Amino acid sequence: MIKRRLEDVVKRALQNNASVALLGPRQVGKTTIALDLTESLPSIYLDLENRTDFDKVKDIHVFHSVNREKLIVLDEVQKLPEIFAELRGIIDRERRKDNRRGLFLFLGSASIDLLKQSSESLAGRISYLELHPIDVLEYTEGDPNNINSLWLRGGFPESLLADSDQLSREWRNNFIKTYLERDIPQLGPRIPAATLERFWTMLAHHQGSVFNASHLARSLDVSSVTVGRYLDLMTDLLLVRRLQPWIYNTSKRLTKSPKVYVRDSGITHALLNIDDFNTLLGHPVIGTSWEGFVIENIISVIPHNSARPYYYGSPGGAEIDLILEFKGGEKWAIEIKRSASPKLSKGFHVACEDLKPDRMFVVYSGKDTFPMGGGVTAISLFDLMQEVVVS
Repeated sequence: MIKRRLEDVVKRALQNNASVALLGPRQVGKTTIALDLTESLPSIYLDLENRTDFDKVKDIHVFHSVNREKLIVLDEVQKLPEIFAELRGIIDRERRKDNRRGLFLFLGSASIDLLKQSSESLAGRISYLELHPIDVLEYTEGDPNNINSLWLRGGFPESLLADSDQLSREWRNNFIKTYLERDIPQLGPRIPAATLERFWTMLAHHQGSVFNASHLARSLDVSSVTVGRYLDLMTDLLLVRRLQPWIYNTSKRLTKSPKVYVRDSGITHALLNIDDFNTLLGHPVIGTSWEGFVIENIISVIPHNSARPYYYGSPGGAEIDLILEFKGGEKWAIEIKRSASPKLSKGFHVACEDLKPDRMFVVYSGKDTFPMGGGVTAISLFDLMQEVVVS
């Protein structure tokens, strides 16, 4: 069993905040973490997809008064968004009495309604945390074979820990189908499942590309505005990442559209019918799949709100795959190479001259850390993630 590092983060957040929202896509492990917490804290867990549990909290004031000394965990809280306005009064009353913390833990598999409702009603009373799929530090201990398995299958626990690649692929196919046919329609958007699946698959084919709404719109026979709405939806569901461009403090002409990645590598591979590692090695997406995998893993271990990720690109070819800008203004430039013998392009050096980062790295598929000249360090993904954790 893999122990998720976020358990301790959630505990600390509950000690310092009246309420905490733990967000992440379905099946990523939010409920497991919450149930583990309830074993060490006086708690009560309710799943709002269960009709009986849903009815219990319709009058949240009465329910809270009966369970006042317990942490109340509400799973799939977006099913009852109107509850947040009521919770504000409860939290303020408890603050005035004895400044109590750790009153509520909310679990949400989509950020759309949860963020919209809670940010308006619970401003200053809630802390947000995101649970990412299992990452390289949690699973691999730096072993290249384990990294390849994680890359192929992705980080959703049931996919990663399946007994075979076939069972892993079947789980991911069902995950995709469930989102398209059940979860997304429940959120309100009336988008044909076949259309959204084509869009999702097109994003996988164009993994790591600069978003071109008009190109995708022509392929789907819809408007660019509609394609933008599709992207908003998939981003809000925490299934797709928009990596924003770095456009600050420079007079250079830069790319201003985001790059788009399907966030979980296993879902990317399922959408592209990649069943095993040998197939992945021969597929045209291998380079950008590795790039997206590395980016997601690095972002997953950034200490809470301590850094923001960007990419850097210019029409002239200057490019940095990932920039981390830390709160104090320090910037890291990170280039990503699948090769075990990485070589840097002129475009990376030009971009670094423009950006003047404090540290420069090349993440590659080997295990050793060594200097490449010009202040650039070649480093494994595992070791760079450790650097980010302690930054």
